[in-house]
Amino acid sequence: MGMAGAAASGGTILLTGLAGLVAGACSMAMGEWISVNSSRELAQRQITTESAELAASPEEEQEELALIYQAKGIPAEQAQALAERLMTNKSGALDTLVREELGINPEELGGSAWAAAGWSFVLFAAGALFPVAPFFIAADRFAIVASVALSGLALLVIGAGTSLFTGRGVALSAGRQLLVGYAAAAVTYGVGTLVGVTLAG
Repeated sequence: MGMAGAAASGGTILLTGLAGLVAGACSMAMGEWISVNSSRELAQRQITTESAELAASPEEEQEELALIYQAKGIPAEQAQALAERLMTNKSGALDTLVREELGINPEELGGSAWAAAGWSFVLFAAGALFPVAPFFIAADRFAIVASVALSGLALLVIGAGTSLFTGRGVALSAGRQLLVGYAAAAVTYGVGTLVGVTLAG
């Protein structure tokens, strides 16, 4: 939309659109990969710290376990007995402390970073194809209008899809998605127009 606002040729719009698609998809994928890995590394560091505390101060960790169970409604005496029994197995005690105190599932730790990155790349690229696709077959005003229409349709479908997860009405979710998407496109088109006029004049 920015290049269309700057009155660029259809070929230029297509080229910049594809470049934006690849750049955006790569950026999303790399960001997701870093995010998942950073989350896993943080969790692993917390687990290591908890393991060191368990080795250095088992009595304090046992007391923490007992307090956790008491907070869940277990009577103090039973909580103490349960914590004491758990402490006989250090591996089980660490697993329980990590789950109950830190809220971390040691078996998951964020899932696969590569899978998350791959999905981010594919989903971003798929979404970015909608505004670019018309420029493969046309290069005039028709391509711009078709791009806006096709993008609007995609925004409506995505918005309606989010209503399945949020419980909001389909019309509200779809309309909001369309409004926000078109607002962003309008701003981009306006900036492109200003830059195009400035460079031309």
